[in-house]
Amino acid sequence: MNSPYSSPASSSAGSLSALGWDDSFEALFAEHAAAGLVPARVTRVDRGRCDTLTASGPVRAAGAAVTSADPVHSVCTGDWAALRPGPDPELVALLPRRTAIVRASADRTSHQQVLAANVDSVVVVVSLAMPLNEARIERLLALAWDSGAKPVVVLTKSDTVDELGASTASTAVAALAPGVDVVATSGASGAGLDDLRTVVAGTTVLLGPSGAGKSTLANALLGRELMDTSEVRAADGKGRHTTAHRELLPLPGGGVLIDTPGLRGIGIQDAADGVDRVFSDIETYARDCAFRDCEHRSEPDCAVQDAIVAGALDVGRLDRYRKLLRESERAAARGDARRSGKRSDEKKQITRDLRATYRFRNRQL
Repeated sequence: MNSPYSSPASSSAGSLSALGWDDSFEALFAEHAAAGLVPARVTRVDRGRCDTLTASGPVRAAGAAVTSADPVHSVCTGDWAALRPGPDPELVALLPRRTAIVRASADRTSHQQVLAANVDSVVVVVSLAMPLNEARIERLLALAWDSGAKPVVVLTKSDTVDELGASTASTAVAALAPGVDVVATSGASGAGLDDLRTVVAGTTVLLGPSGAGKSTLANALLGRELMDTSEVRAADGKGRHTTAHRELLPLPGGGVLIDTPGLRGIGIQDAADGVDRVFSDIETYARDCAFRDCEHRSEPDCAVQDAIVAGALDVGRLDRYRKLLRESERAAARGDARRSGKRSDEKKQITRDLRATYRFRNRQL
């Protein structure tokens, strides 16, 4: 079957721009276009092959050339790639990522994992049918801020609480997320969906634990039942992982949505900037501390401790702030040590190769 592949210059601007393509990506792609390659947005990665969307429609392609031993450099959902068309289509290169949601690997090694690339809005999904988990919300927001995308918190299942309960939860979450829009929604009634659409744009990714209602929210935004959903356990409010893969889907009217599996472990690594954004209220108080290196413990004239005494700041929030910073710094140190060790191993290998070459030459004399 013939596939009418088009070059970026000749392809329909609407077909690619609706997926997030713009002039900056076009400029980055110029060299690939000259080589006869076409742009493709990765919608799903599965066992070495990638589902993609191009100006000519969906293409399933080999992904070995864009897979790396280091997960952070491997192809992932949301990437823009250069596709070699033909009977056996293949992704041959990735364009530089504009943004990326990166967490520490689930096994707590020094590696990182990219959850989604080239994201514009990160929706942190929180279920009103479960008790608020402040630490989880703050962790997810740190990932979101650190990615370079815009965070939004969505409170799902607003139909399970009364108006006062929804208002109280919104206020509590807003205190955890300075500068972030908080929207209450219901997939059952459609309440809040229009408000959500006004604060997200471009490529939107949903992050949250199993049972938070990500797939139900995705179906509501997509306007059809594309994502599987399941009931949560009544005993603890936890749900099954109904979404098994990260998948990118076009939204009606433009833009795309990435649904993700429920996150159990939310490790952060080298995300100090994101942590500072989440806890910007503490950073604001800290500017008035008497000492620039104040640790906000027992130092005199500590504005952060004064805020705690005055009831303006919760001591638990300060403890969580310290914990996230420590975790981020330790994980970053492990990553630096791994990279340093890798460079050392490479230098040793080069030295061994040179010595072997010299020995061979000497034997020829």
